[in-house]
Amino acid sequence: VICSLAEGAHNPAVDVVDEDNKEHWSHLIVASLTGAFGSSFLYGYNLSVVNAPAVYIKKFYNETWERRYGFSMDESTLTLLWSITVSIFAIGGLVGAIIVTPIVKFFGRKCTLLLNNVFAVAAAILMSLSQVAGSFEMLILGRIIMGVDAGISLSALPMYLSEISPKEIRGSLGQVTAIFICVGVFMGQVLGLPEIFGTVRISVAALIQVVILPFLPESPRYLLLEKHNTSKAEKAFQTFLGKEDVSQEVEEVLAESRVQRNTKLVSVLQLLRTRAVRWQVITVVVTMGCYQLCGLNAIWYYTNNIFSEAGINRETIPYVTLSTGAVETLAAVSSGLVIERLGRRPLLIGGFGLMIVFFAVLTVSLTLQNNVSWLPYLSIFCILAIIASFCIGPGGIPFVLTGEFFQQSQRPAAFMVAGTVNWLSNFAVGLLFPFIQSGLQTYCFLVFAAICFAGATYLFFVLPETKNKTLNEISLAFAKRNKVSLEMQEMNHYHEERKSSAEQESNFTSSVDNGETKQAIV
Repeated sequence: VICSLAEGAHNPAVDVVDEDNKEHWSHLIVASLTGAFGSSFLYGYNLSVVNAPAVYIKKFYNETWERRYGFSMDESTLTLLWSITVSIFAIGGLVGAIIVTPIVKFFGRKCTLLLNNVFAVAAAILMSLSQVAGSFEMLILGRIIMGVDAGISLSALPMYLSEISPKEIRGSLGQVTAIFICVGVFMGQVLGLPEIFGTVRISVAALIQVVILPFLPESPRYLLLEKHNTSKAEKAFQTFLGKEDVSQEVEEVLAESRVQRNTKLVSVLQLLRTRAVRWQVITVVVTMGCYQLCGLNAIWYYTNNIFSEAGINRETIPYVTLSTGAVETLAAVSSGLVIERLGRRPLLIGGFGLMIVFFAVLTVSLTLQNNVSWLPYLSIFCILAIIASFCIGPGGIPFVLTGEFFQQSQRPAAFMVAGTVNWLSNFAVGLLFPFIQSGLQTYCFLVFAAICFAGATYLFFVLPETKNKTLNEISLAFAKRNKVSLEMQEMNHYHEERKSSAEQESNFTSSVDNGETKQAIV
């Protein structure tokens, strides 16, 4: 599948692939698969794995409480503990998104993904031993630690993939994040079916990443622009691109650096104050907010009820729910296959547009389904259609855009902003949806249709197409809206911290490798 993504993503103008560059595809594919399997896969898995065994987890909570205190837990306390168990994952994710910037700055993209497995393994041990120890607190603690892992990985992985990918297939490889989230959701549904928590399995994904990822290079852009190590950056480019002559790629990165004139990473506050990237930041906030607030999480909450209304046996519903995970995965793969041909803009706007239509139909169907015998089946179709529409564009492209919008020094802070919006929105949906559903009943989905409409309208007027463009070309596309020339962007960006020209020249023209000073290409 990933081979098809890479090969099928080529722009028709550059469809000719040199047969000598097979190594190019192999290293990019292995890096994408390994990074995603140990990162976004675990995020998707932990989103869904608690749904099917919810009855058994609640039973475990009640039995533990009764064993400790000699009486059964009341329903309100049980509901509160269960809500905490589910929503605490988002709090951990927010923590991970906040701490990811200093981590990727100090350790690099690849090493961050590797070190992040410590959280995954610790969470797996806690959750898998919670039943043996008779401690539901261990399960809740494991969920929050797993959330930290997800918060770090959902920023570090798209950053890594965007920096190792040639611009011709940057979108397709970026979609690997979304695809493996969907695969993780599906596997969580499958492995959540038995009367076990299944959490010990997440350590397998972490182990695969720990074994394979160390043999792959660090991001060449990180090595060149932040570590000033030209030699290692060239070797990384050669490994990922499968060719000896990488001078063009190195020059492209250096061209970005000449515009920046400084490779010092900026803080979130500096990023938010930078006029030159104002509309990029706003666009990331809008897309990430709509990613969580567009109602897909609400669909997951409502699925069992709709299937029950359609006459499906309650014992069978968890197995029927697998169809939603399968549709989600197929739609995400399809998006990866066409993103470099159709572009980010039509897929993103089109996905939100289709969601609006199917939300409207679902509202009518749910409102009238008690009066017409076949309408519950239309509701099921609408659920599957909404999921597919989401995965076509909104499900993965926001991560791609965050990696494409910002220069090297701004990217960690940008992913921190995106991650914070993502996790706060995730938590808000989980917290507020029960009240929205209770107040509006079947009309609750009109709220999400309105959010999709607002997002699609904003993107229609603001979002430029980024397909097959360099980072500088994307910056130029926003320059007019930001009311600043491309040449002035970095001067504004570093106005308060600008170094002397002599210091800048010294910082960029030399790098230290194995104790030897080497001259970089300027």
